[in-house]
Amino acid sequence: MALLFGSEVSREALLERVGDVSQIARVKPYRLVEGFEDQLQAADVTNGSGLEFTVLPGRGMDIGAARYNGRPLAWRSAVGDRHAAFYEPQGDGWLRSFAGGLLVTCGLTWLGASGEDEGQPLGLHGRASSLPASSVHWGGAWIGDEYELTVRGMVREAVVFGENVRLTRTIRTRLGQPAFSIEDVVENMGHRRTPHMILYHINAGWPLLNASSRFHAPSAAVEPRDADAEPGVGDWMRMQPPSQNYKAQVFFHTMRPAEDGSVFVVLESGPASDVAPFGLYIRYNANELPCFTQWKMMDRGAYVLGMEPGNARVMGRDVERREGRLQHLEPGETRCYRLEIGMITDTHGWRTGSDPDRV
Repeated sequence: MALLFGSEVSREALLERVGDVSQIARVKPYRLVEGFEDQLQAADVTNGSGLEFTVLPGRGMDIGAARYNGRPLAWRSAVGDRHAAFYEPQGDGWLRSFAGGLLVTCGLTWLGASGEDEGQPLGLHGRASSLPASSVHWGGAWIGDEYELTVRGMVREAVVFGENVRLTRTIRTRLGQPAFSIEDVVENMGHRRTPHMILYHINAGWPLLNASSRFHAPSAAVEPRDADAEPGVGDWMRMQPPSQNYKAQVFFHTMRPAEDGSVFVVLESGPASDVAPFGLYIRYNANELPCFTQWKMMDRGAYVLGMEPGNARVMGRDVERREGRLQHLEPGETRCYRLEIGMITDTHGWRTGSDPDRV
């Protein structure tokens, strides 16, 4: 049964009322045109729940624009969508193709601050989001009484005499459910031990993000990245209105996962929106992604909250190596990462415990 427009509808009943399921739910692939986005491959996903999002096979299988019942969920930068060919790897050139969007993948062999590791110059946040996918497949299929939409693609980061790492990403959502899952399989296809860093840069924007929004996380400890973040460490869960020349505050969270390792975080819109409060949740596993970075940016025009589970912090690969956190993939080794992103419309029913700032 699917919950569609307030009623439960069976497969049989739905197919009696539509000529094709695409009337309600579909994956629509296309290519963008003009300017920096020209020829960028994209696919719009709608599933009848009010949730809509755009998968970008031309940008590492990232997720660009996203909406729920017509309301934007993700912050979008002035850069706009750009074809992967415009990626600038040196220094902080990554920012020239950072369109924002709901999900930007950082990695696969380095991420975080630009710098140098063992003599190798590394730009900001790695190459993953600038690599176009191959073997891209999309479609929908009935699984019993459930209709599932899928987008899948492979991204390879490789260089002669160096790394050869492949990411296979599968994005799934079901008819009537305001959520989707991401399953990533990362494999070392080469013959040498290779550093492996990955981070899911999830970017919330207005109206989900506003001065009354609250970020809820099961945090056992919160550490400021630097002096700019220190004044806000006690206020990490509360948002503010946009202000001129705001200096980004970045916090490292040590989470209290459930017994199975799962972590559940929520950004709640608060009453300042022009609509009833709603929330965006992220569910991931701390056994797979032990680090969580919060990027709180309350600047004018750059008004965004980054919620970023990963297997590394964002200080750069040299720092991860020096502090003993740097992970590697042996030849033939694979890692699997799973996340779920979805909507909460009952923003009071999901809370547990007596602390309203903790999940």
